[in-house]
Amino acid sequence: MGPAVARKMVVEVISARGLMPKDGQGSSNAYCVLDYDGQRKRTKVKTKDLDPTWNEKFEFVVPEASMLPGDLEINIQNERNSGTGRRSSFLGRVVVPMSSIPNQPEAVRWYPLQKRGLFSHIKGDLGLRAWITVDQQGSSKAKDEKRDEKREGKEGGGQAGAQEGGGAEKPMKGDYNEGLDEKPTKEHKKEAKADKQPEPPPRPNLMTVPEADFTVKETNPDLGKAVDYKQHYDLVEQMSYMFVRVVRARGLMGKDEGVKSDPYVRLTVGAVKTESKIIKNELNPEWNQIFAVGKDKIQGGTLELSVWDADKTSKDDFLGGCMFDLAEVPQRKPPESPLIPQWYRLESKTGKGRVQGEIMVAIWWGTQADEAFPEAWQSDTGAHALFRSKVYLSPKLWYLRVNIIEAQDLTANDKGRLLEPYIRAHVGPYQMLRSRIASVRSASPFWNEDLLFVAAEPFDDLLHLIVQDRVGNKEEILGQIRIPLRTVERRIDGRPVASRWYILEKDGGGKGGGGFLGRIHLRLSFDGGYHVMDESANYISCTRPTAKQLWKPPVGVLELGIHGANNLLPMKTTRDNRGSTDAYCIVKYGPKWIRTRTIFESFNPRWNEQYTWEVFDPCTVVTIGVFDNRHAHALPGDKMATAKDLPIGKVRIRLSTLESDRVYTSSYPLLVVTPHGVKKMGELELAVRLSCASTLNLMHAYLQPQLPRMHFFYPLDPKHLEILRVAAMNIVALHLMRAEPPMRQEVVQFMLDTEAERWSMRRSKANYYRIMAVLGGVLAVMNWFSGICSWKSPVTTVLVHILLLILVWYPELLLPTVFLYMFLIGAWNYRFRSRTPPFMDAKLSQGEHIGDLDELEEEFNVVPANRAQEVLKHRYERLRGVAGRIQNALGELATMGERVHSLLNWRDPRATAIFISFCLVTAILLYVTPFQVVAILLGVYILRHPRFRDPLPAVPFNFFKRLPSQSDRIL
Repeated sequence: MGPAVARKMVVEVISARGLMPKDGQGSSNAYCVLDYDGQRKRTKVKTKDLDPTWNEKFEFVVPEASMLPGDLEINIQNERNSGTGRRSSFLGRVVVPMSSIPNQPEAVRWYPLQKRGLFSHIKGDLGLRAWITVDQQGSSKAKDEKRDEKREGKEGGGQAGAQEGGGAEKPMKGDYNEGLDEKPTKEHKKEAKADKQPEPPPRPNLMTVPEADFTVKETNPDLGKAVDYKQHYDLVEQMSYMFVRVVRARGLMGKDEGVKSDPYVRLTVGAVKTESKIIKNELNPEWNQIFAVGKDKIQGGTLELSVWDADKTSKDDFLGGCMFDLAEVPQRKPPESPLIPQWYRLESKTGKGRVQGEIMVAIWWGTQADEAFPEAWQSDTGAHALFRSKVYLSPKLWYLRVNIIEAQDLTANDKGRLLEPYIRAHVGPYQMLRSRIASVRSASPFWNEDLLFVAAEPFDDLLHLIVQDRVGNKEEILGQIRIPLRTVERRIDGRPVASRWYILEKDGGGKGGGGFLGRIHLRLSFDGGYHVMDESANYISCTRPTAKQLWKPPVGVLELGIHGANNLLPMKTTRDNRGSTDAYCIVKYGPKWIRTRTIFESFNPRWNEQYTWEVFDPCTVVTIGVFDNRHAHALPGDKMATAKDLPIGKVRIRLSTLESDRVYTSSYPLLVVTPHGVKKMGELELAVRLSCASTLNLMHAYLQPQLPRMHFFYPLDPKHLEILRVAAMNIVALHLMRAEPPMRQEVVQFMLDTEAERWSMRRSKANYYRIMAVLGGVLAVMNWFSGICSWKSPVTTVLVHILLLILVWYPELLLPTVFLYMFLIGAWNYRFRSRTPPFMDAKLSQGEHIGDLDELEEEFNVVPANRAQEVLKHRYERLRGVAGRIQNALGELATMGERVHSLLNWRDPRATAIFISFCLVTAILLYVTPFQVVAILLGVYILRHPRFRDPLPAVPFNFFKRLPSQSDRIL
């Protein structure tokens, strides 16, 4: 007889985190109870710990090898009076479907704790490892009996005690996880030598991301020491700099043929060396440059300033220098007046050389709050303007409405043919729309159709209209016209503007010639009453209309302090094969963009820059992105000169989640989705404060429409909004690219999230689970009511009966009771509110457990796809499977709705006759019976005890399931 196959499920309970305190002292005594197919086991009790760690392993026998019945349920309990252990309270539960348990050990998975009922207050997560193992039994009966005797002799009766008293079972022979997590005993080692099975390789396509690294951590920075006289920089830490202002020199020695020199100044302090610009052919040069050297980069106690003559053909000539003791450099803080530069005599290196002249400089200690800091050469960023902090403004965007009314006297090449004219309109290089073909085929067509475009001030583009005629499969131009956008009228409301006739021309250049080709009737206007969206409505940062006349006063001020980043990963390789990162931050809120300075070659850069925005709507989002500058060391003609800046991560903060006038100092994880899964690139330290002068005005903003009035009085077509948003993003990116220094296009696209509308299996799963989470409250109410009806808790069911009687006899108490209950829930949840702003959640984004990496690779693939035919076929079949499930779900919803309609439409004459007869009888009974009696009888019937219930479905349910639908009529 062949060996029998026995299946076992191994469950390793690792730990829990963030449990609800239940002992009245802010803690809990937690233990786990595991149930599967009638088998119950229990962990040890961890006293006074809201983040307990067990690391205990259990085994369960799977009854049938052909199928995996039931689910694994784990309940976390709080042991009251842990000395006796007689009473327990519920902390949460986890239900793991057997279909999701793999056949080999995998990384730890974190499961959110579920409620048991509507009134349960649960929070936290449970970390588990579970897998299925196979035992080959029957090959040697004596061997198995001997092994069993050995195990029984060692464990004795302790197994039951381990199950009930908290001891974990030891791994049995044949376990795939043997020896991986626990130190094996001598008996296990002997058994492994006798009957050892190789460990199966892990799945190559499964990736589990540890979520513990993705949380926000509170920080405690030393704030307020860099404050200037305007109270700026109170949200960042102080950074000390030594400022050197080199003004000019006089009376220098001429080295070029004894007449002139090309002088420049060389600054040396410790390991920092830098030079000023070169002044050609001048003995009295004027530089007027400021250098800021970070205190952390200064080594030694002296500063050396030397003047040199630049020489292209030979070594530069020394013109003199001077030394400064850093201990004698004065300290300066705004609003103190700037230090007056002083003249210092230049000296030779040895004291014997011939040197003449003087240099005017000013030296002082200061901070990043000094007014000279933004334009100074900085030791951590250099002198190039591309790497300094800058403020950008998005262009002012308008909606351009082109109302095409009609055309007259159009002529075609074929005089005897009826025209099929339409209009093709262009604005700028990226926007093109076309009208519908005129319904009347004639030389004087009529459309009365609106085309919407996005245009930016100062309106340098042209509106190019082309009247075309469709001739079979070809297009024939009947005429065209180019209109400067500067001539278009602006409006801030829906008042009509005057229309105008335009003469069509052959080339549209306004030069005439070519004969009369007809004319077109247009109504053009810039609509300033709308808000032009250049970002997703889900995390919009500004809702003001374009026209400034319609702006409302601000309701608050947003202050953001960017401290620095920690533990950034190398983003590129330098020429000497070293990993390097040159990081900078981009912040967007409203039309104002902020770019911090670039910190060279640092995995822990410190910016300590603070910025301020006016807040007009508290329900908006500020976005902070971190990027690697790929052009810090690029040379002309180098490949790096055309490289794209790579994103390191992004943080979004919704202002409405912030308490007023409170400073939030936190370290946010920088997460980025790659083709290999979600990756943590480092952490970003921020300080955020939302200030408001009037709390009443801030709350009044919640009662106002989020968008301007024009969006509701003259709504835009939803299918056009996304097209307009993409056009607005392209205009903003092009405008910022033309700034000096430019903000690169890939940076703007990443900040505006241009890929948000592209298909992604990961995002689809995330949205699905979001819907299920929203419906979780409804399901919890249904489960609670089902428990009431089944009398699981007789006391609770009796209380519900009493509440039913009170509400029936006093119906005026129904609404007050509902609102009071909602108030009590909200007041209770105030204790458990989040202390940190929300962050980019890898678990919510379905990036924690990646089942198939091809799903992520598909998300990053370009359009059109450039993968092999087999890969595209696999993706297509996967998409068809998802669409099929959605199709079936929509079909079930349609069937339910059609069955409701069929109650009265006589499609099933017998069913309709039964229903209307029931309605007639019910109406008569309700007329003669008081409502309170009917309500009480109905409530008592619904809440009846299970012994009075029939296990068969109810009569109304049977009747509804038999009603016809349209599903049988679909081909």
